[in-house]
Amino acid sequence: MKVLMCHDFYQQHGGEDQLFLTEAALLEERGHRVVRYTKDNRAVRTMSSWQLAGATVWHHASYRELRALIREEKPEVVHLHNTFPLISPAAYYAASAERVPVVQYLQNYRLLCPSAKFLRAGRVCEDCLGRAVPWPGVVHACYRDDRAATAAVAAMLTAHRARRTWREMVDVYVTPTEFSRQKFIQGGLPGARIVVKRNVVHPDPGMGDGSGGFALFAGRLSAEKGVETMLDAWRRHLAGRVTLKIAGTGPLSQSVAEASRSVPGVEWLGALSNEHVIKLMKEARVLIFPSVWYESLPLVITEAFAVGLPVIASDLGAMSSLIQSHRTGLHFPPGEADALAAQVEWAFTHPDDVARMSREARREFEQSYSAAGNYERLMEIYDLAVGRRHVGSGADRR
Repeated sequence: MKVLMCHDFYQQHGGEDQLFLTEAALLEERGHRVVRYTKDNRAVRTMSSWQLAGATVWHHASYRELRALIREEKPEVVHLHNTFPLISPAAYYAASAERVPVVQYLQNYRLLCPSAKFLRAGRVCEDCLGRAVPWPGVVHACYRDDRAATAAVAAMLTAHRARRTWREMVDVYVTPTEFSRQKFIQGGLPGARIVVKRNVVHPDPGMGDGSGGFALFAGRLSAEKGVETMLDAWRRHLAGRVTLKIAGTGPLSQSVAEASRSVPGVEWLGALSNEHVIKLMKEARVLIFPSVWYESLPLVITEAFAVGLPVIASDLGAMSSLIQSHRTGLHFPPGEADALAAQVEWAFTHPDDVARMSREARREFEQSYSAAGNYERLMEIYDLAVGRRHVGSGADRR
């Protein structure tokens, strides 16, 4: 099979970028031809606000380039990851014009929320969910704290809702969890076209042994990741008792740097390669995941399961079901530092239970996140998209 995979790389490399690279490699390893069409969001730095607003709604160059590429390569499926903002929904119309089925991954909530996170002022916010015009997001400048930039995103969402793009131009949507699938249904997407497929970890990093005896946080140092909750847990209860290693950078780097100087046991490692992070995961006792927003399916959780690392996570959104309490990890109420500290203390005083959870986490990876299972599911999704296009679900709906 020949697949055209499209992705707009983020300015800061993250899990969605890695998923695009991993799935393309997975397909090629199994003999498929993958044609890549990519953009890089760093290019927006040279664009005016008006240029960016227009491109977000409809990127004319992407439409022309994709139609030409489809005509030349003749893929059987167009598989899109992130299209925001430089590929734009014009990609769907390019594929439809050439009568090629479209698969769209939904790894964040951009189609429902201008910020893509359902988060405002440090709390879950669903004010724009289900609205034809997501005006609350504009009022609160939810995208990058910039009202003009948020208005551009809102214009894109409003225009394509009015044009029925989201309902009619995509053959199959893919979400990584049932929780996110239900949110998109609430937001107006057709449930019959939304399927669930867990994200893949490939190649298999192998089982760790937890011999380092420390807690690990790996990710972007930002408010929505619950970094302050984690630091408060160590300041109040865990300083000098449990070592916390923090890998990553972001807006809260200064706060983390200060904690690493003033709180015994807190170590900031800065930005690390994925290989280095995996090595730390294999040595850690637990992974700390204190996010305060509706995470979709973070790569760091799937990688933790792959190495057999139990996860202590906020009991919120998809995390409530992804991590099974006392089987693959532990939960605590989001934003509650005392409760997080109590779960960390429990983990470090119950080594036998943590060892059992480690084995269960690895088993969860083998059942849900391995390459073999994900490849089979991806082929099923492509077949579903092709079948729907053949019965008139694509170009004929325009």
